Amino acid sequence: MADPRAPRPAFAPWDRRELPGLFDVETSARRVGAYAWVEMRLFEALGGWVATVPELDVKLVLGRHCYHHAWHAELWHKRLPELREMDPARLVVPGDDAVAELLAAVAEPEAPERTIEKLVGVYRVVLPRKIAAYTYHLAATSSITDAPTQRSLRFILTDELDDWREGEMLLQSLIETPEEVERASRLQAELEALVTRAGGIAGPGSIGGAGTGEVGGDAVPSPPG
Repeated sequence: MADPRAPRPAFAPWDRRELPGLFDVETSARRVGAYAWVEMRLFEALGGWVATVPELDVKLVLGRHCYHHAWHAELWHKRLPELREMDPARLVVPGDDAVAELLAAVAEPEAPERTIEKLVGVYRVVLPRKIAAYTYHLAATSSITDAPTQRSLRFILTDELDDWREGEMLLQSLIETPEEVERASRLQAELEALVTRAGGIAGPGSIGGAGTGEVGGDAVPSPPG
């Protein structure tokens, strides 16, 4: 019989988990703040369009999706670290200047006849990039040190994937002519250039590589209780 006083590993031999994730506290906090910033910009953009888009089906979808983004921003705010040296308000900023340019360009089409441009920016550029960044973050985060962030990511990804599918279906129903195909393609290329220059929706290293800060556990502290 094994000596019960002998030190044992944290997990059973068949459990391949490791305590640390890929992000240190500062990197994780920056990512979460960048996510919150993007979600709020989408909430504002979609909410503003609801009053002006002429298509009733689009209006209803945007009205529903804008509150998904508001809730996502709230979840991210709750995940920001409660550390004296990290002011949460200072963390809610774009991950890169090009991300700020991207969201400004996405929100720019305001005329009622530009519904296609509105939807292209959100559903063919921003949401796919968010889904990629959130999926990477989920895979890179330790369930031991930061299960609350993983839980938030799973909730948010469920919304994002559903909203992406619904938005793409709306676009396909609106794009009917070669001229409309050209409008959609031209804007998508312009916005993709911006987000590529940014390194992704959370800035450099959004889905790995340079700028990830992969040096330790993803330990955004959980709120008390």
